[in-house]
Amino acid sequence: MSAPQPSPTARRERLVGLLVLGIAFVLLVSSPTWFASDRTGVGVAQVVVAAFLAGVGAVLLRRASR
Repeated sequence: MSAPQPSPTARRERLVGLLVLGIAFVLLVSSPTWFASDRTGVGVAQVVVAAFLAGVGAVLLRRASR
């Protein structure tokens, strides 16, 4: 017997959540570049946006798993 298929909405939320988490990861990993080039304000803003996107992605993944 196969497992029940998730609803299209849950699948979409999961995919969007993973996409947003990926974007947050890239922003977080690339932020040291700004700190190294003495553009600290841009680096801090990038870390803040990455943290916000990580929260949004986590919420979407949690909603998709229900």
